[in-house]
Amino acid sequence: MTGCRGSATRKIAVILLSPKLLVAEICARNNLWVIHPRSIPVKRTLICAAALAAFALPNAYAAKAAGWPTLDGKAPLVIAHRGASGYLPEHTLEAYARAVELGADYIEPDLVSTKDGVLIARHEPNLKDTTDVASRPEFADRKKKVKVDGKEEEGWFASDFTLAEIKTLRAVQQRADRPQQYNGQFSIPTFDEILVLRARLAKESGRKIGVYPETKHPTWHQAQQLPLERALVASLKKAGLNRKDAPVFVQSFETANLKALRKLTPVKLVFLMDADDVAVDGKLVTGQPYDFVVAGDPRSYADLTTPAALREIRRFADGIGPWKPYLIASEGMVDKKTGAAADVNGDKTVDMQDRTLIEPSTLVRDAHKAGLLVHAYTFRNEPKHLAANFMGDPAEEYKTYFGLGVDGVFSDFTDTAVAARQSMAKR
Repeated sequence: MTGCRGSATRKIAVILLSPKLLVAEICARNNLWVIHPRSIPVKRTLICAAALAAFALPNAYAAKAAGWPTLDGKAPLVIAHRGASGYLPEHTLEAYARAVELGADYIEPDLVSTKDGVLIARHEPNLKDTTDVASRPEFADRKKKVKVDGKEEEGWFASDFTLAEIKTLRAVQQRADRPQQYNGQFSIPTFDEILVLRARLAKESGRKIGVYPETKHPTWHQAQQLPLERALVASLKKAGLNRKDAPVFVQSFETANLKALRKLTPVKLVFLMDADDVAVDGKLVTGQPYDFVVAGDPRSYADLTTPAALREIRRFADGIGPWKPYLIASEGMVDKKTGAAADVNGDKTVDMQDRTLIEPSTLVRDAHKAGLLVHAYTFRNEPKHLAANFMGDPAEEYKTYFGLGVDGVFSDFTDTAVAARQSMAKR
């Protein structure tokens, strides 16, 4: 055991899972006692996630009047990712309403366009996984192969359907490990219908419920002669939300359409940061924004996380939405027989439970320094999505990222996120 100087009343025992954790920095910030059992088998190694949250708190934490290490010192937002998608089929009015009932601050619809230019809420233009279109014989001839952002997909695409046809479809739960009993019960909503629902829910709840639409594949939609930007702004205007102080964030994985939106609307904009995978050693495997691919810009998403790039992003956006590993990555172990990631916990499946967290990056701090909010995605309850550090408890993951200073979280399980925030606020 190695000791850190400081008040004995604040010492916390931590067993570190990764030798890469910055022990000295942790100790200096939080007066922790650290145990580093290199000889203990990984299967039996544990970490106190609350302590991980504690060391993640930046030095500015104590100076925040509200006690939160966020950009403005306020509590982080809970953003209902595709609605209450952990419980109901995603992107349905019922899922959004359920999320608000569970305490969400914002509801998040992904927007794609129909053939007649109407914005509807679907995670992708391809409808095969989230609707019952495959079971509809009247649409069998619409099935085809299409390249979306350079990758070929087969299915049924919203851009080949009129709104009237879309309204005959029903939503289904695309994840097999989530409730299936609601399949076929709910229709596909338009963005306008979602905005009407938002206004009603805000009035009924007495809370300022926000909306957080994502423009899906804007460059691809532009090529289909179905641009998203003006249609989105028109809907916001109709709902009385096209103003700077409106409870609205518009998000995108591309920069070009955010720059276009900046000229069309004063609402807050967020640049999303994607990656393809996290290697066994914890390094992110990142791709590019598709508008960069089309423009011949060689930069990757990772290239856009530097302090200089963040200052550039601040010129056209109010925040960033990074995939969680950009903030805290994880590492696994290599199976010596296969050379692939090892099944550390022996459950015959390799997932996040076989990985452990490494030291946090400086992205939250750097983004805040540039004046950018940080809304991280995506938080889920299922153990297979949780690093071994959290011992199957999603609340501990939320607390860790709240401690890091994120300004909001995209969650499939709003109630879990809200409860974790309330627990953290009591400290």
